Amino acid sequence: MTDAREIDRIVGAALDEDAPWGDLTSETLIPVRAAATAELVAREGGVLSGLEVFAAAFRLVDPAISIERLAGDGDHFVAGDVLARVSGPARGILRAERVGLNLVQRMSGIATLTARYVGATAGTPARIVDTRKTTPGLRSLERQAVRDGGGRNHRRSLSDAVMAKDNHLAVLTAGGQDLAEALRAARERMPHTAHLEVEVDRIDQIEPVLAGGADTVMLDNFSVDELRAGVALIAGRAIVEASGGVSLETVAAIASTGVDVISVGALTHSVRSLDLGLDIAVGTGATSAPGRAGHP
Repeated sequence: MTDAREIDRIVGAALDEDAPWGDLTSETLIPVRAAATAELVAREGGVLSGLEVFAAAFRLVDPAISIERLAGDGDHFVAGDVLARVSGPARGILRAERVGLNLVQRMSGIATLTARYVGATAGTPARIVDTRKTTPGLRSLERQAVRDGGGRNHRRSLSDAVMAKDNHLAVLTAGGQDLAEALRAARERMPHTAHLEVEVDRIDQIEPVLAGGADTVMLDNFSVDELRAGVALIAGRAIVEASGGVSLETVAAIASTGVDVISVGALTHSVRSLDLGLDIAVGTGATSAPGRAGHP
């Protein structure tokens, strides 16, 4: 579960963006003492993620709003299911509605897509993981959504591990330095607790990378036959990650090669938000006349 303080920080910023000086529409049209109940309804099936984030939007707008959770993160649902019920001051519900929906829809879309990838690789040892191709500012929520869909997380940030990709290697060996030698020298500068992953795009790079001390070898844009050959060559000397060219149509074949990890950028950078709606189920009449913003 994402830390509650992180959720509040992200949701608070989204609320400030959406209503920097209040909700002019609701404050003009809706009586200050009007109350309502609304239901979070699935318009299509999927996997739920972000219910705590959804709830936080309403709580931060008005602590008097209550949330009844009718499902939990990671739960599968079908079209028509009611996933949560929101009750309390109508102005607060209307103000928080779009931010809460935007986040739970996106997170549920990620969880649903992740579950499809995980299902496609069932029966193999391969783990489906995300990448850093996330929406700026929403990485912690999107990583949570991947976990809710049954996937795993790659490194969170550039600060978490040494991951040498093609551009790093091009700079590192620009002066003609031997790749294995360059990696060994880099390894000497690493903290002893850090993990070293190195990307390769050719079979002949594997042995020098292993000689340089790689803990994980990423086989980038390898064909299925090349992946199988790479797994055989590495032979357990490092974790094997497959990346590039991964789709729902190809992931099962990739998993069958024996790789340990399959990283899928599409989980977060190409996902479609799930169709969820917030429907007013019960509303009370106004107990006072509508007023201008800031007035009863």
